[in-house]
Amino acid sequence: MLAEAREVCPTTTLRLSREGALLVDVRERDEIDRLAFDVPDVVVVPMSEFEQRCGELPRDRDLVMVCQVGERSLKATYYLMYRGHTRVANMEGGIAKWARKGFPVKGDVSAAMASRETGCCGGAAPITAADRPSAQAPGKGCCAPQSKPAGACC
Repeated sequence: MLAEAREVCPTTTLRLSREGALLVDVRERDEIDRLAFDVPDVVVVPMSEFEQRCGELPRDRDLVMVCQVGERSLKATYYLMYRGHTRVANMEGGIAKWARKGFPVKGDVSAAMASRETGCCGGAAPITAADRPSAQAPGKGCCAPQSKPAGACC
């Protein structure tokens, strides 16, 4: 049985990127043509090509999987974990949340800015134990007390 995938917020992703992590964008090329991450180390491996190309991804470097809202990249994260990758995480909220936080992008941010999220790192206060739905595992997400370093995220 696979462990639960590590999920990180855009703030943590930006920090990891600056520390040498590779962002792996699994969106299709037409999506990337409209709005792209503007950080040095991004590789595009669209989901339509992912099974054939995932062998190109390094195992000796931290990978942060990204997409539009975090769903496809989570699937890709689990796929890599199944294939033995241990240094892989999924960015919650995708480029939509990244752009809403004002992080570097190239292209039209209007679609990303149109919807607002609430909850963990979505512009609202961090989720506390009192706010957490009982179905959500304690300590899940970037704002959980166990995983939030001082001054990071939210």
